[in-house]
Amino acid sequence: MGWPVCPIKALTGLCCPGCGGTRMVVSLFEGRFADAVHYNAVLLVFLVLFAWVAVAKLARAKSWLDLRWARNTALVVLALWFVVRNVPGTGLYV
Repeated sequence: MGWPVCPIKALTGLCCPGCGGTRMVVSLFEGRFADAVHYNAVLLVFLVLFAWVAVAKLARAKSWLDLRWARNTALVVLALWFVVRNVPGTGLYV
């Protein structure tokens, strides 16, 4: 069985911000942290940040308005990641 094909990559040939995410998760479950970072480093960081924000929200340690910066930062980082990982020669193309 092969890896699922990203619909964006299949249609455009470009890697979306989530490309490599499935391989990253499988690598984490198998204990291969370096491979997980290689497949999608930004998604790995986002998983950690998402968990942190979710716990903070559930614990009501911060109001949702105080966490708006996280959403805006995430959107900017994802847009930059989409551009950077599609530049030939960066070694980030999966």
